[in-house]
Amino acid sequence: MTTGFATSFWSSDYAGGLGVLFGKLQQGVQENQQILTVARMRADAEELYGNSLSNIGPASERITGGFTRDEGASAYEGVKTEMEAAASNHKKIASNIRELVVNPFGRWCEAHAARVQNSQDDLQSRIKIHDRQAEAVRKFRSQYYNKCRLVEDLEEEDKLAFQDPQSEAAAASSPKAKVPTIQMTAPEDNEADPIDLGDETYQPEQIKKILTHILNNIKLGEVKVPILGTYQNCSNGADLTEYIQKHLAATTVSYAERIGQDLVDNGFLRLVGNVGSAFANSSRMNYQWKTKAYQLTGLPEKKQPLARSSTGVSQLSNDNFTPDSPVGAVGEYLSGWNPLNNQYPNETPSERLRREAREADERYKASVKKLDSLRCNLEEAMIDHLKFMERCELDRLKAIKAVILDFSGAISNVIPSLQSTVDKMMLFQETVQPLGDLRYMLENYKTGPFIPRVTTYENYYNNVDVEQTFGVDLEARARSDKKRVPVLITTILTFLDNHYPDLEGDEARRGIWLVDVPLAQTHNLRTTINTGKRFSDDVLEKYDIPIVASALKLYLLELPGNSRLTLPDSLVSSHVYEIVKTIYSTTATDVSEETRVSVLQSTLGQLRLANIATLDAICTHFTRLIELTSADETYVTALANTLAPCILRPRQESTLSMNERYSYRLVRDLFAHKDAIFGELKRASTLTHSASGAQRPRAISTDESNRRANMEERQRAIAAQRSPRAVSPGPNRANGSHRRDRSQTRFPVNTASPTESRRSTLNRSSLEVPGNPDSPTHDETTTNGTAEPAGAAPVPAAAALVEHPAPSSTRVPFPRKTAGGLSRGNRDSTGSLRGEDAAPRGVTLEDKPMDD
Repeated sequence: MTTGFATSFWSSDYAGGLGVLFGKLQQGVQENQQILTVARMRADAEELYGNSLSNIGPASERITGGFTRDEGASAYEGVKTEMEAAASNHKKIASNIRELVVNPFGRWCEAHAARVQNSQDDLQSRIKIHDRQAEAVRKFRSQYYNKCRLVEDLEEEDKLAFQDPQSEAAAASSPKAKVPTIQMTAPEDNEADPIDLGDETYQPEQIKKILTHILNNIKLGEVKVPILGTYQNCSNGADLTEYIQKHLAATTVSYAERIGQDLVDNGFLRLVGNVGSAFANSSRMNYQWKTKAYQLTGLPEKKQPLARSSTGVSQLSNDNFTPDSPVGAVGEYLSGWNPLNNQYPNETPSERLRREAREADERYKASVKKLDSLRCNLEEAMIDHLKFMERCELDRLKAIKAVILDFSGAISNVIPSLQSTVDKMMLFQETVQPLGDLRYMLENYKTGPFIPRVTTYENYYNNVDVEQTFGVDLEARARSDKKRVPVLITTILTFLDNHYPDLEGDEARRGIWLVDVPLAQTHNLRTTINTGKRFSDDVLEKYDIPIVASALKLYLLELPGNSRLTLPDSLVSSHVYEIVKTIYSTTATDVSEETRVSVLQSTLGQLRLANIATLDAICTHFTRLIELTSADETYVTALANTLAPCILRPRQESTLSMNERYSYRLVRDLFAHKDAIFGELKRASTLTHSASGAQRPRAISTDESNRRANMEERQRAIAAQRSPRAVSPGPNRANGSHRRDRSQTRFPVNTASPTESRRSTLNRSSLEVPGNPDSPTHDETTTNGTAEPAGAAPVPAAAALVEHPAPSSTRVPFPRKTAGGLSRGNRDSTGSLRGEDAAPRGVTLEDKPMDD
């Protein structure tokens, strides 16, 4: 993975990494101003020096007598001429500096500062929206859980309230009877929400301080309104606007009116004497501070009973009026009185609670989806801005280099006598290395790689079948799919195996894993398949192959630590990171490669079986790709660097861990020693689970989807037994049936010894197509001592999840293409080319259902 801004300035809260980056970018803006200040002041100094030199000649001429009285004063005239020439040269230097450096570089600095500020403001606004939605998700989750608890409490109360009378009497007579008690549930979380005033968001405590200061410092009075009476605690719009501009940092009147309107909308102010609720900067517009403001601040509210002539209507409704609002309280009370508007008639309390729980669940689920969408959009915007800022920073460093060069040129072209100074300045500009400085910034100030943090939906009843695939625990996903490896991984690997031959050349086949795919396109595919359900190859056909490969890498990056936490964790758990670090950091000279591989095998054996099986499938895919495309050391290194963050990461990124290469070395060992590591893991798993598998009889399979193919295979086996050269019938692995020979483990293991496997493996080239009649080994094959008939399909070698994984010498190649490095796979043992129809299409990735 290429190191850059887009992969180096990430943090758990997004804002931390961006803060470090934009801090350095703002430092670059200040550096631009320093360079510009130096050039501007040097131009002013050169012009001032030139003017001073120009004044030398006229000043000497004002002295009468002297050299002018006699002829032959050539020395004096020469000195004066040199002074005038020097003055002209220095003025020219000042003009050149302004034209070549100050004016163009000043305009560029302003544009660069605007670009940095715009990017910073845009990302900060996006992060603020994301954080608000995350807070809303936590709030809706709390409401949903509270509703579910109320439903459970109601069900428990129903069980205790409606019992059989005889059972109640028996329970009462029993000395051990316990009196059931009903405990009141905790109230819902009624914590006050933040309030927006203008462009700022304030917490309730901040609002309390602001309102307290306003009520203690602003002018309050009474306002008399005809017919309605006198309103207490009133302030006019002009006083409020003046206070807001002075104390709430409102730079304009329009912005102050926006803050005042927010105070009205949030129920702290109300307009009196006029219709509506608009706020305006006018001394004729009066606003009354409502009871809500006094209740929040705790200040005493000034109230006065209305003194009005007692007419019939007023006397009748006098009790409905409040001192601070003559008519408003009655209107507000009557506006909410609508006894006939009952949306849920005849609804019992239990039904209402269950309905509210369902509604809270839908709100929580919708908020999680919205947060996930906002997170994806934020990450896309961050990557785009980070790449753009990287180009801007590189251009800035190049501009500084060019400015120093132009600055030195403006001086060196005019005054040869300053050549030593110019040489030093040229030496200084040579020390500015844009790429090196950018690399230094990345190495010393990066905060972490791109590791997305997914917020998953947590069902109250622990239902695993949710509408999400990404961000779900690997073992939980595998159990839901009833596979040892999640269906998403096997489907993508199979799709890539089938489409490698469609690419032109080995270079294109290898390159799909190194393409820098835009995150927006990867998120588009992620949204399509992130349903928690299986999907077909038709969905993947709509996307380019590099996008499909990028989606698999994104899935591995978004794996959580376990099913209850959303913290990301790598495929090889971060719990063994320190062990892997110890393996590769040892300096003992007597540690051989076999010992290191053995320690790695025992370390990986600590992982869950789903993680081991998934890692085996991925490593098998890449080792086949490296072998069949004849990849060189450069590509293997680049591929290992790309996959290292997906395979193993430390639990907490730090300045030291970001520069460590242990994950890369682990991936290289997995590529180089895959068979030794995973073969030993399978044998160990067979010995561990064989005893438990023998005690639990396996259920009889009821799959009848391949019944006809199995019957035909059985007939062929019977016919072969009757022939003079009888062979034992073997299962047809091409028809999709599954069988277990000896082990009842989570994934099948080759129980034969390595020596027996090598003796029983077909003696053919690794690039031959199995099953071809032209092949010399077409008559019969033997696997683990069992002979397979001539018509049986070969065992595919795409993943470590097949019944008996074939060794590297029997792997199935890609089909032959007219242009590409894989055409050698369609040659038989004699070297002649086979027909196009005889080559199998792609590689089949098989998986087995889980026993438990």
